[in-house]
Amino acid sequence: MFSYVSLEERVPQDHPLRAIRRITDRALERLSPRLGTLYINFGRPSIPPEKLLRALLLQALYTIRSERQLMEQLDYNLLFRWFVGLGIDDAVWVPTTFTKNRDRLLDGEIAQAFFEAVLIHADTARLLSDEHFTVDGTLLEAWASHKSFRARDEEPPPPAGGNPSVNFRAERRLNETHRSTTDPDARLYKKTMGSPARLAYLGHVLMEHRSGLIVRTAVTPATGHGEADAALVMVQSVPGRHRITVAADRAYDRRPVVEELRRMGATPHVAQYMGQRSAIDGRTTRHAGYGQSHRKRKLVEQSFGWMKTVAGLRKLHHRGGPLVAWIFTFTAAAYNIVRLRRLLAGTA
Repeated sequence: MFSYVSLEERVPQDHPLRAIRRITDRALERLSPRLGTLYINFGRPSIPPEKLLRALLLQALYTIRSERQLMEQLDYNLLFRWFVGLGIDDAVWVPTTFTKNRDRLLDGEIAQAFFEAVLIHADTARLLSDEHFTVDGTLLEAWASHKSFRARDEEPPPPAGGNPSVNFRAERRLNETHRSTTDPDARLYKKTMGSPARLAYLGHVLMEHRSGLIVRTAVTPATGHGEADAALVMVQSVPGRHRITVAADRAYDRRPVVEELRRMGATPHVAQYMGQRSAIDGRTTRHAGYGQSHRKRKLVEQSFGWMKTVAGLRKLHHRGGPLVAWIFTFTAAAYNIVRLRRLLAGTA
């Protein structure tokens, strides 16, 4: 009837979540003043923001598809209860209550603050570079179907069951004339010639080269021009007036982008298009640093791979630009925590 073994004793001392929890606790300590303003002193008891953020972190780390599955795991998984801070007899939250409390964090920009708090930890450990960076973007498939992509002036169709048949063959559908009724912020986008068009967003990151940590994030509509615009905004936000290098793939080898990077004091280590189309010439490629930047640039694909396969961002489960940006930034913070665990273990 009674157990005298605490949750703390049940978790092995060498379990990876112990190091992740230490990093998370330090980040939440820095956020404590801001999180204190989110507590509600009236009505039904709300979920403490610290516990909510820890639960969302578990959802990303263990590839849990939905809040309902997350609550189910918290109900019987002692490891999850220990990480979040729930006692063995504490009641688990209702999934809809958890979702509403998560949405309340959108107003406080908590994901960005948590992301920056994790970076402070890395900077304190001297793991961040302030000179060499890589910028890149990835496609985030929206939580909306082609059937929801309708003409803007079209009347909504009458209900015809759970999954009505829609024939849009040979119909010309453009973002200027159509939009999704499920997620109006998503855009129809084709990544390459011959690939299928999807309703999507574009997620962008700026990665530093010393440790491969993400230092800036952005989410833009999938318009085809968002990558260059987001890259310039993220590079411009790098503090200091010293000269930096910015590596990128061939998609950024455009003269306006290269010239703007140089105007901002950044050396563009952009992969060249073959022939005379390239805006990068021998003045840049002759230096050894150009090749080193491209060797380090491949680390950014690890971050995208982790966020899509482990954290579940290959197909978004949230709708609306602000919420997608919130989830993308929080997932980038989770990736940094996982990478920090290994980096700090190597320096110990």
